[in-house]
Amino acid sequence: MNHLAHTFLAPDSPEARVGSILGDFSRGVDWSALPAPVLAGVRHHLAVDTFTDRHPNVLASKQLFSRQRRRFAGVALDILYDHFLLRHWHLYSDCERAAFVRSVYKELSAHEQVMPSAMVKVTRRMVEYDWFGAYQELDNIGFALDRVAERIRFPNQFAGIIDEIRDNERELEANFLQFFPDLQSFAREFPDT
Repeated sequence: MNHLAHTFLAPDSPEARVGSILGDFSRGVDWSALPAPVLAGVRHHLAVDTFTDRHPNVLASKQLFSRQRRRFAGVALDILYDHFLLRHWHLYSDCERAAFVRSVYKELSAHEQVMPSAMVKVTRRMVEYDWFGAYQELDNIGFALDRVAERIRFPNQFAGIIDEIRDNERELEANFLQFFPDLQSFAREFPDT
């Protein structure tokens, strides 16, 4: 899952939501120095990723990608799932979407002291350029995925993967709609400590 979904699924505290993004930046972080709610968010993030990677609908979605791009299908799905979550927000939350996003942005800005420097740089860009708002448009998902492709340090054919997403959008979305309620149930039941 990507940043929006992780914050949406995290235990309900600002610190845990920050920790849910910190899960992507935890290499080299001294976990024992993290406040308990932040650490709970990191652990939650890792559990959500493991559950996601093993779910039959996610595995089926990965198979929709061409052989040369399948290696990166998980990355593409993570970002695409933020788009589908935004598109179907009303199915999963009573909280108004824009209010939730604003709240997360404020929480990230208020908790930079627990973030490694790489995460501070990313979350500042996330807030400044409203990544979550941008993810409402499929074209912006394509731009985000192409930026990821540029950062890969070896020759690859990841750029342009949005074309395969568009070709399979209906099935990818159907798989998401079957998968996400299972993930929500798992996330709610996962212990906070």
